[in-house]
Amino acid sequence: MLSVPTRSVPMSSDEQRQQPRPNAWRQQSTASPVLNNVPFTSPPRLQQPRTNGSTNGSTNGNNNVRTKIKLPLPHRGRGQATIMSRGLPPKPPPRTPRPPLAVFRRDDDWKARPELRLKTLQAESIDFGCMYAPTTMMTMYTVNASPQNGIIFKQNMLHRETVVEFRLVVNSQSEIFRFSIPFAHLDTIYRVNSGETDKMELVVSLPTPPRFFRKLDEQDTHEDKARYWSERDAWYRQTDITNFLDDVKNLPVTIKKSRPIIDIGRWTTYRLRFDISSDRARNLFRQIGQALEDYNISIKEIRGFELASQREPAVWKYIDQPITIPSKPTRTLAELLQDETVPPLPFAIRYQLEVCISHGYLNEHNLSQDFVSQLRNTEPARAQDILEYVANQEKRIYEPMKLFSLKIIKGSASRPPIPQYCAYIRSATVTPSTIYFSTPSVEISNRVIRYYAEYADRFLRVRFTDEKVEGKIYSTDKDTMDEVFTRIKRVLRNGISIGDRRYEFLAFGNSQFRENGAYFYCPVHHLQPHHIRDWMGNFDEIPYVAQYAARLGQCFSTTRAIIGTKTTINEMEDEERNGFVFTDGVGKLSPFLSQLITHELGIVRTSTEPPSIFQIRMGGCKGILAVSPDSKLQEITIRRSQYKFAARHEGLEIIRWSQFSAANLNRQIIVVLSALGVPDKIFVQKLKGQLADLDLAMVNESKALTMLQKDIDPNQMTLALAGMILEGFQKHQEPFMISTLRLWRAWSIKYLKEKARIAVSQGAFLLGCVDETATLKGHFNDPKSNVPLQRRSQELPEVFVQLSKGPNGNPTVILGPMLLARNPSLHPGDIRVVRGVDVPALRHLKDAVVVPQTGDRPIVNMCSGGDLDGDDYLVIWDQDLLPREWNHPPMDFTPAEKIPLGRPITPDDLTTFFVTYMKNDNLPRIATAHLVFADLMDDGVKSTKCLRLAELHSTAVDYLKSGVPARMTRDLQPPRWPHFMEKKNRPRENIYKSEKVLGQLYDQVERVDFIPIYDAPFDNRILGAYKIEAQMLEDAKVVKRQYDAAVQRIMAQHAIGTEFEVWSTFVMSHSKASNDYKFHEEIGRIAMSLKDRFRALCYEKAGGSSFEVLGPFVAAMYTVTAEEVGQAAAEVRARGAHMMADKMPKMSFPWLFQNVLGKIANMVLV
Repeated sequence: MLSVPTRSVPMSSDEQRQQPRPNAWRQQSTASPVLNNVPFTSPPRLQQPRTNGSTNGSTNGNNNVRTKIKLPLPHRGRGQATIMSRGLPPKPPPRTPRPPLAVFRRDDDWKARPELRLKTLQAESIDFGCMYAPTTMMTMYTVNASPQNGIIFKQNMLHRETVVEFRLVVNSQSEIFRFSIPFAHLDTIYRVNSGETDKMELVVSLPTPPRFFRKLDEQDTHEDKARYWSERDAWYRQTDITNFLDDVKNLPVTIKKSRPIIDIGRWTTYRLRFDISSDRARNLFRQIGQALEDYNISIKEIRGFELASQREPAVWKYIDQPITIPSKPTRTLAELLQDETVPPLPFAIRYQLEVCISHGYLNEHNLSQDFVSQLRNTEPARAQDILEYVANQEKRIYEPMKLFSLKIIKGSASRPPIPQYCAYIRSATVTPSTIYFSTPSVEISNRVIRYYAEYADRFLRVRFTDEKVEGKIYSTDKDTMDEVFTRIKRVLRNGISIGDRRYEFLAFGNSQFRENGAYFYCPVHHLQPHHIRDWMGNFDEIPYVAQYAARLGQCFSTTRAIIGTKTTINEMEDEERNGFVFTDGVGKLSPFLSQLITHELGIVRTSTEPPSIFQIRMGGCKGILAVSPDSKLQEITIRRSQYKFAARHEGLEIIRWSQFSAANLNRQIIVVLSALGVPDKIFVQKLKGQLADLDLAMVNESKALTMLQKDIDPNQMTLALAGMILEGFQKHQEPFMISTLRLWRAWSIKYLKEKARIAVSQGAFLLGCVDETATLKGHFNDPKSNVPLQRRSQELPEVFVQLSKGPNGNPTVILGPMLLARNPSLHPGDIRVVRGVDVPALRHLKDAVVVPQTGDRPIVNMCSGGDLDGDDYLVIWDQDLLPREWNHPPMDFTPAEKIPLGRPITPDDLTTFFVTYMKNDNLPRIATAHLVFADLMDDGVKSTKCLRLAELHSTAVDYLKSGVPARMTRDLQPPRWPHFMEKKNRPRENIYKSEKVLGQLYDQVERVDFIPIYDAPFDNRILGAYKIEAQMLEDAKVVKRQYDAAVQRIMAQHAIGTEFEVWSTFVMSHSKASNDYKFHEEIGRIAMSLKDRFRALCYEKAGGSSFEVLGPFVAAMYTVTAEEVGQAAAEVRARGAHMMADKMPKMSFPWLFQNVLGKIANMVLV
């Protein structure tokens, strides 16, 4: 089988040779719907340096912008208006001396072997197609070379990629295209023995499409007065290769593209034919093979390779519309009237079929009329189970008819009950070249989906990403990605079609928006998308598109509704002073309501008291509610700053609540503290101590217990592991527990290596709230550094921090100087030194940092522009980490002035802003550049460039609210990259070895692989606890099959490697659509809903939730798991093979009831 496994390594553009740019203007043939952040209902005619589909004016290194806009009739009066604008170049920043750069090289540095940096072979032809059988390719399109138009097969060792260039006639014009495959995504190239000694055929088969480009005339890609030009600036990303572009522009997105020349998203097998009759060609091919071996890419000969002729897949005809089946071969009039009309596939089955086709597990050319008929005639739940089984296996099926003979299908289309706060959600991922659908998964719902629960299957969660292995689409200051952004706008405008359903854009949640996602909805006659938006609230008085979108997004926050009581709402004014709102986002609730919420949500606490703070949504209000002793019964107090819009829905919804989470440093915090005077050796010592403790924890229960109870992750899973140790599972070497403990160590070391995530035992990560008593002293004047320490400490702003469990297990108030910060901290003034004090009137607040409402400026505002509507703050009282310099002058976080639209906001305005945001969201680039210059410059984060980047970062963070993008000039782009950033796609000469603190920390850590344990014996304390009846074992097996399928769906949807990562939320790798921090939160919610759902099902099967009833069933769950794993392990040992996680049965099922297992293991049997 030719499918090549992928390795998810993101790739970005490289800096290339630089040339001056001449002036070149041309009229664009295709204008994007977005122009310099000004939305148009129809696009203007734009002239600028020759590009294709430009969405912005050209921007050069001096921040000059020059654009010619010719406004068509809808945008002008009479005649034709031409607008030319040019921004004045800013004053050049002062030059900052650079430290000497040590170029970081390896033995495979291609700069040292220039003869191998670029190797090129000329091909005679290239076939595009798909694999029809394991060794059979169906050719869909062929490009033949000519003396004038060659086909180039290049191995670029400098950029570590395989590149194929070819010429094609599109719309009567000859165009040059290319596609590039990073070596990291390529495993094997197959050589076909054609029988001709002077010919050679190579076959490359990819599971996902590579990136395609079209080349513009190089003279047409130069920008006016820009200082640099790269050959890659002439290559523009492509989403379609077709002669019928109008079809693409106006139709909804589907898997089946409309009349493509080459379907670049689906035809991912390539056959190249070469003439190797010359010695030079043979030698060149041999050199390429040797060079590729250095990157673990092999060239293997394949025997019996065949070609299948092209044909249209008939499956679409059979599933898209009702089919008339003749009753008999003879065709009399009477017999024609007896013909049977077969209805289309039920939507749930049709959707799941498209899940399998979109991911390539089934290919439409292998699906016959017999398959569709058999699928239609199969009982719907079983048909859906079959297709879910295919999706869960994540393997290509070449003979789909055999699926119907499978006796055991590990699907769950029967849809067991789910918690009331969850819903089955369908989702789609739109890439530049294709679309992928995902099996419906159980997720915590939001206000909109709960209210329209009867239409839940008509909602579609959509995410826009780069190609499957590339991850997130990042912003660019060039026009080379405009085809991609134009495709995104088309999807938002035209919708997505699945069978007879057309999903239309609805809105997007705020978290979704940052991850380039949105909700779509398939309308019915009486419920259209605008009806849903009207129900969400009245937004007519909001004149700003960005703010309008953010308010809509409040309704899509992942929440749990409180339905057990009615509340009384009081209003309260904010504390405002000097242009600041000191109580921004803070309300109050009664202790009674806190108890009620804790009980209704089933919140598990390490203490007997309920949480002190809840982050909420309530109608058009948002923020936090803090427990207030003077609030009575069902009383809630809302401040004016919490009210955002008028909503019909006024129920209380909970996002999360206050709880202790361990403090951890990160790279940004470390470089700021280093610049403020914390010695490097302090960080190195803490890192070494953590590494030694992690090693010791694997063999020492006491050390493991101490670490797990101190370094508590946001999902509280370290406490679950600590509980396992207390129940004796580490002592008995229980395989699941030991595997999960190993995973925790590997995960911790991974983030020490990649993020410098150093645990700080004397610290916490806590929700912030305000001091309602106005007792705490706020910020007035920062103490001078030359003042004695005791006096300096007394002059500090005050905070109140009380942990629910201190070192002695009792509530503990933290006193004395401490650090207060918010992630991310980039400016030297973002980390504040404050003083912890004890205020008896505030002791009802635990696991939170209480800040003053007095002073001249809120101290949380100084911490990276934070507020109190749900922000977490890092609090550290470890005196080793107190810097020499206290309270560097903070940055001004006043947001940019918003520009009103001046007319009612429409859905088209929202989708235009969505695309504009994607193109201009420079937040990741700014943060990365800041980290580089912090390491590169002598002054670190105090350098001029870092200070400018910190200001830009603040602007970029506010982009979602303000609509004002952060423009990053070329002089702020890193010229070199420190080795700890692992820029594997960069030329070696652009990598230097960092000697600063982050480089030292990186070099101290060696990654470890996570290897689960399958061949260790299960715990006999549980296996021998009960005499279990056969029916109970069978019931446990049934639920386990459903659970395993649900876990597998989560793993497939998020590209997670093992079930242990899903259960524990310690994920080693995942799809690159979300950053690691956001994904840790997301997988925490997913794992919680998974566990709640199957616990409820187990209660039902067991007949109750009491230990007397549930205990035997949990023991049965453990027994069937032990039997499955033991049998599979014995089979693998017999074959002499390795026990790979993807080949072994899952073993997390019984650990849904960790506490019950512990009780069984330690109970005294009579």
